[in-house]
Amino acid sequence: MSEPVLSVRRLSKRYGEGAPILRDVSLDFEAGEFTAILGLSGAGKSTFLRCLNRLVEPSGGEILVPSTLLDRQGGQIDVGKFGSRDLRLWRRKVGMIFQQFNLVKRLTVLENVLSGSLGYAPGVPSMLRFFSAEDKRRALRALDRVGLLPFAYQRADSVSGGQQQRVAIARALMQRPAVILADEPVASLDPKLSLAILDLLRKVGQEDGITVLVSLHVLDLAKRFSGRCIGFAGGEVVFDGSPEGLDEIAVRRIYQARTEELKAYPIPT
Repeated sequence: MSEPVLSVRRLSKRYGEGAPILRDVSLDFEAGEFTAILGLSGAGKSTFLRCLNRLVEPSGGEILVPSTLLDRQGGQIDVGKFGSRDLRLWRRKVGMIFQQFNLVKRLTVLENVLSGSLGYAPGVPSMLRFFSAEDKRRALRALDRVGLLPFAYQRADSVSGGQQQRVAIARALMQRPAVILADEPVASLDPKLSLAILDLLRKVGQEDGITVLVSLHVLDLAKRFSGRCIGFAGGEVVFDGSPEGLDEIAVRRIYQARTEELKAYPIPT
């Protein structure tokens, strides 16, 4: 078996003296794997994703990645020990997609996508938002992949919510990522658009060998698109398996619900 793209070992997060948000989480993720992260609000899903690229600083544990992703030789290295330079190198390999798209609305669709390449630009060109002709060709190809090439020169705030999320995916692809972390990427979209966005994320993951982790609330979407589901409750992993394993017992464990409450989380068939 190949080396995992991510190996999480006893990851924990606590704010001050409060209860832990994450408790001793240990998981491995393979290249090209599409994983749905499930759980109630406050279960630790978003904190887990944000710890992986240190948007949130872990309180303990290790996040191990292959040294080859940072053009190094030999074994795994711990993201938690990265200084500013290595963290920048790691973050450019991790595409982050948010519920609210996080686009610069006054810029064009193309300019937003081009911003995904800034991690590869040296300091001054990066600050001045200078992009090479090759960067622009790659950005246009990324927009073509997500079906938005005709909108390249429109302002980002002139396209629909579903299209803005496609812009965010194209921006992530500009990073040449090994991993995409999608934090509730369809929570603000209607059901039809949700299906289209998740299908696109699965497709680019398969085509490019990208490991995709998506936090979701809807079990049916998890079953339809993911090859693996991980359920969080109280900051702990309470389910890790195939979507077919999401039976009533597993759903009750993830959502901490009594049997009569499970109608709010219909079990996929």
